[in-house]
Amino acid sequence: MNVSSLFKLPFSSNGGWGELQRRGLSIPVLAWFVVVPMSLLPPVLLYYAGTHYGDDFITGFAGKEWRFITTILFLAELLTFFVMGWLIHAVVESHKLEISYNNAYLLAAIAPLPLWISSLALLVPAVVVSLIAVLAAMALSCTLVYQGLRSLCHRSPDDVLAMSVTYTVMAASLLAWGVLMAMVWAF
Repeated sequence: MNVSSLFKLPFSSNGGWGELQRRGLSIPVLAWFVVVPMSLLPPVLLYYAGTHYGDDFITGFAGKEWRFITTILFLAELLTFFVMGWLIHAVVESHKLEISYNNAYLLAAIAPLPLWISSLALLVPAVVVSLIAVLAAMALSCTLVYQGLRSLCHRSPDDVLAMSVTYTVMAASLLAWGVLMAMVWAF
């Protein structure tokens, strides 16, 4: 799969989803070769920002235990992948559609890619840059879920049904993301 196919994923249900599906990537392969490396980005960059920018970035940012926080964040991200794969499968099935567990976990591994990549904005010591990157990443993640569901379901859903499933999945995803961020600030 080439880079141009990856860039088509959020904008087309037939862009690169079929190719990803044909590869038949197992859940352990997705976990070890996509989720684990990409899940390392936010904790590493958050640790960097927390130890280098201090209170100039955000008030109260300097006095935190960043090693502990980022370790918990990394573990929570891994757990979230497994919960989201299960949730995608359950929500799709509850809407009388069909998706295999492999495809549900494929979507759970691909959908957060923009969010993981948006953590690169932490290299710039400006909160506004990080905020803009996260908002753009959330929008891309939503479109990835929508297009992925349209492509990966065995019976292609109509647009309204795909939007309904996407809304449910993204609401749970944003709730999980909110809990992760609240956890970071709580410590």
